[in-house]
Amino acid sequence: MDANTFVLFGATGDLAKRKIYPALFNLFIDGKLPELFSVIGLGRRAWSDDTFKANIEQSLHSFSRREVKDPEAVKKFLGFFRYHVLDVDRTEDYQSLLQIIEQREQSLSLTPNRLFYLSVGPELFETIASHIQNSGLGDTTGWKRLVIEKPFGRDLQSARDFNEQLAKSFAEEEIFRIDHYLGKPMVQKLEVLQRTNPVIQASWNNRYIANVQITASETVGVEERAGYYDHSGALRDMFQNHMLQLLMMLAGHLPKSDDSEQVRLKKRHVMQSLEPLLPQNVSSQVIRGQYKQGAIQGNPVIGYKDEAGIPQDSQNETFIAAKLQIDDQFWRGIPFYIRTGKRMKEKATRIVIEFKEPIKQTGSTASAHTPNLLVFEISPNEGIYLRLNTEDAAQNQDLTKVLIGTHKSGSEVPEAYENLIYDALRGDSSFFAHWDEVELAWKWVQPIQEAFAANEVPLYEYEAGGFGPQAAHDLLAEDGFEWWFDQEHAEASSAPAQVSRQDKEPSLVK
Repeated sequence: MDANTFVLFGATGDLAKRKIYPALFNLFIDGKLPELFSVIGLGRRAWSDDTFKANIEQSLHSFSRREVKDPEAVKKFLGFFRYHVLDVDRTEDYQSLLQIIEQREQSLSLTPNRLFYLSVGPELFETIASHIQNSGLGDTTGWKRLVIEKPFGRDLQSARDFNEQLAKSFAEEEIFRIDHYLGKPMVQKLEVLQRTNPVIQASWNNRYIANVQITASETVGVEERAGYYDHSGALRDMFQNHMLQLLMMLAGHLPKSDDSEQVRLKKRHVMQSLEPLLPQNVSSQVIRGQYKQGAIQGNPVIGYKDEAGIPQDSQNETFIAAKLQIDDQFWRGIPFYIRTGKRMKEKATRIVIEFKEPIKQTGSTASAHTPNLLVFEISPNEGIYLRLNTEDAAQNQDLTKVLIGTHKSGSEVPEAYENLIYDALRGDSSFFAHWDEVELAWKWVQPIQEAFAANEVPLYEYEAGGFGPQAAHDLLAEDGFEWWFDQEHAEASSAPAQVSRQDKEPSLVK
């Protein structure tokens, strides 16, 4: 990896504390940072270097996936860091920052490669990018890269305006747009599985697959994000970015090489092949909901409109489900069902591939609807499971479930930000959101935004601690399908302490 300077705007903020510093530390422990490396933290607080380093060390103890045990390793890691006070609107602050970076590059014999990480609100991106360009911070004989966090606009036009402004200071190949779902290890394994597994390659099409389900459910409510969330909702906060990116990674028939440009083209193809939503069809293909009071793990919780900062007449959605179709040779005719919501029964991000049913054997007493499943558990634990149905003569030819796969959890699994920061430092943009994907995603959801704004789609209430509104289940039932594992999870949650041998069968619900 090239020697470089990591310039962190928003170094005193919550994202830096919870995600960025622990990610850098674990990369350091794993030997994934360059030997010659410098981090310049920027913020408005008048901190000294020692105060800055003390706060970083505290964040490691609080948020690192690994227990921090080695004082010498921590000391060496903190040696990378320096702090500089900066007001994003002051031109002279950028000029002094340039002097500090150049001095440090010279003292450490660093090649002038610079990564600018904007851990700040998107309203500051344009200002900072412009100052980086005008101050000479971006004039380097090495490379420069800009890392930014979502949201990338609020609709199609604002996203285009936003990108046009960034493009004045950075080329597209220099912009790394973080979608942390793309950093999750299991999502990144989708690429490897498709490239290296002939079984998956052969079955990854409409000849064998009946439907695909992508779920991202949360048990939490809006918490302290009420001010932001009530102007965003599940459509902007989750669906347009995270959920559609999962769809692209899953359906992209990714290339056999590690070429990030080919990955981008494959993902773009998926978005270009999505059948557009016509305004008159939005209400039949999209379900929106808002949680009311209920219970999470036996504890009562209030409804969305009773949350602090939420107006009583809010029509904001906390749940969305949709049916999508990809019109290409591989996926034509296969429905993709996507849902995401807050205050749900479980916290889980999961992809379920339901295969078409085999021809029923003569004399079998098995249910007529017993498909095989391929399941990707993405979070909070990760695993890949193939759920096979086989005839068991000892049980009068009833079908029994056979689960195989891998499972990791806790400190074994790298955090998403570790993977993404590592890739950004290497210049690999495979698992970042590219502009053409962002634009196509906003274009696809625009009819939904317009229908929601015009109140043309019913806003269903659903009880906190459930599986969303009944209309979301009816959406699949119309095609003869159902959401997998909802009922199994509900039964597991209410099962008595003593269970039979048959009930002890491994469950896909973690």
